[in-house]
Amino acid sequence: MIIVGARIDNRLLHGIVATTWVPESNATRVMVIDDDVANNANLKEAMKLGRPSGVAVSIINKETALKNFSNHKYDRQRVYILSKTPQIFLELIKLGEKINKLILGGTITYPNSIKISNRAYIKPTEIEIYKNIYRNNTEIVSAYTTNDKQIDIFSKIDEER
Repeated sequence: MIIVGARIDNRLLHGIVATTWVPESNATRVMVIDDDVANNANLKEAMKLGRPSGVAVSIINKETALKNFSNHKYDRQRVYILSKTPQIFLELIKLGEKINKLILGGTITYPNSIKISNRAYIKPTEIEIYKNIYRNNTEIVSAYTTNDKQIDIFSKIDEER
């Protein structure tokens, strides 16, 4: 299995992801890892409507994702992973998965959050998670669209301190 894309995005699978990020990655599967959506049949079906043409979609909770990766379920696929938080990506790296680049897309504005771009914010409590991901040779940038200039998140974090 090859992870061809990894993105943190509060909206998970939506138009920009389905029409640009996923097609440009040549993914064969989009994997949404989110406990709330995976456990809500209506949200899950609505999100599946945004499936990019010719690409399989899995919408699963964190526990199932970690189990499936541990069991090598996706070994013959090119997977684009979407989640709302960075924690799942760190856990996948700890399982031995290689994530070359993590894209911070759109997020919610949180109290005391660090502004990375007009659409992306990081909670102070997540900084150490991002640092651990980075220490595992994963580039971390922020970009909402594939045409945006990619912003190094650590330069913005340093500016805020």
